[in-house]
Amino acid sequence: MAVSPGMPGRRVIVYGLGGTIAMTAAGSDGVAPTLSTAQLVASVPGLAATGIGVEVEDFRRLPGASLTFDDITALAQSVHELTTADPGIDGVVVVQGTDTIEETAYLLDLLHPEACPVVVTGAMRPPQLAGADGPANLLAAIAVAANPHTGDQGCLVVLADEIHAARRVRKTHTSAGATFRSPTGGPLGYLVEGQPRMVNRLTHRTVLPRPAAGSPPPRVALVTIVLGDDGLLLEHLPGHLDGLVVAAFGVGHVPAALVPLLDTLARRIPVVLASRTGAGSVAAATYGFPGSERDLLGRGLISAGFLDPLKARILLHTLLTAGSDRPTMTAAFGVAGGYTDPARWPWPRPGRTDSQPRSPGCVATN
Repeated sequence: MAVSPGMPGRRVIVYGLGGTIAMTAAGSDGVAPTLSTAQLVASVPGLAATGIGVEVEDFRRLPGASLTFDDITALAQSVHELTTADPGIDGVVVVQGTDTIEETAYLLDLLHPEACPVVVTGAMRPPQLAGADGPANLLAAIAVAANPHTGDQGCLVVLADEIHAARRVRKTHTSAGATFRSPTGGPLGYLVEGQPRMVNRLTHRTVLPRPAAGSPPPRVALVTIVLGDDGLLLEHLPGHLDGLVVAAFGVGHVPAALVPLLDTLARRIPVVLASRTGAGSVAAATYGFPGSERDLLGRGLISAGFLDPLKARILLHTLLTAGSDRPTMTAAFGVAGGYTDPARWPWPRPGRTDSQPRSPGCVATN
């Protein structure tokens, strides 16, 4: 990737959470996260030539698989406090393991009201391997975070010179460098000669209130429906959960034998109906057999719309943490899932819908 033209005066904060990008060899036991955020930034060729001022925050040093809701909620609060206290910050970069980026980035997106971008990146190859992608990804993420035309889009994910919306992106391959894809909607843009070029923009944002300190974490499960499913997992869930996401067949179908179990669960807790396919929307009124989407939605399940099951679980968990009631949850999923008017989002909506550059600094746009 070519070095981006200079952007003197732009400031970016890089938060380090660990992950493959920060891993080094641990003898014969594989690699583990050991590098500091400052070490990662110092290893990026061409960064000084951009003129972007970079500051670092060592926030966590964990594999992506070990990150929790509490970690990301604390990160969102830290970003809010730092950028509110210092409006001269133009963007934030989060460096973490790729295992959970599609989930953590969406949680950050739901908790980030400011106009400046939060850009999440990582690496598929650790630093000691040939073709390590961490430095290029970090340089690209910093360029996106600093650029005045990438704001008001919430949280973005940048790897392999592609810019993705957090609400759409998925990890689609275990080890390929270009593993991150947005099956529904495609990338928002690309890095060309080191410069972000946005080819489309989100028309609205969906931001929730941050959870109050000390709020007990809800328990939200994700159950994938499979061929010949006899409901064994569902039978053992009542009384143990605050919410459930069902990753159903196709446009939202389950075996007829599971309908009574789901009906019972939906009377007790919010149950969200998503598609296990990972792309496309749950239907609403096409099929009418027992276990069809019409049948299940008529029994009180909430449609995830375009949200894949992992994203649906993040949203449901965040809604429960915020103390939302059932009508609020239904309205929120309608907007986030892309099947109702964005004006129905239950909270004030930050951001602008035009393509004008954002104002300098990370100012909230409520």
